[in-house]
Amino acid sequence: MAGFGHRTRRYPRSRGRTWSRTGPDRATLGIIGAVCAVAGFFVLGIILGPVAIACGWLAMGRSWSGARPVPALIAVVLGAIDTLLAIIWLAGAATPGNGMF
Repeated sequence: MAGFGHRTRRYPRSRGRTWSRTGPDRATLGIIGAVCAVAGFFVLGIILGPVAIACGWLAMGRSWSGARPVPALIAVVLGAIDTLLAIIWLAGAATPGNGMF
């Protein structure tokens, strides 16, 4: 008796899926992170650097173990360098006497 919402056939693809697949995949996140990291060297490094790190980290599957996609690794490394340079630049711009002599 398969009436009233009780079916005889189960759907195995619907079980065990804990997230929706509507967002960007890992390869896209890695490429977005790499683009943000490169663009961060020229404009808004303090913002684009952490964005690149986050995108690269998500593209790597939030883990350092296993195979790492190249764009994701590039995004994390260049994003970290970009953020560090932006912080150094901001610290240098905030020193007393900046612009004198």
